[in-house]
Amino acid sequence: MAPLVYIMAILGCGDDGATCNRERIAPISYQSVAECQAAVPTMLARNTDLSYPVISASCERGTPQIADSRQRMKPAAS
Repeated sequence: MAPLVYIMAILGCGDDGATCNRERIAPISYQSVAECQAAVPTMLARNTDLSYPVISASCERGTPQIADSRQRMKPAAS
């Protein structure tokens, strides 16, 4: 069984903060949910270029394979 890691999804949300779309996955994997949550303010500050009234983040369980595949994905063209 592969070790568990956490990934951070960057979400773009409407004014109400309830309707959100996953826009990005942060380029870092975390060993615990607490480590991921501690990094949220820094990662949000790096993703202010999204065109949404509210930018949020969610720490989610993933696998090392998910984390590795992020490295191969190219960012969307601006």
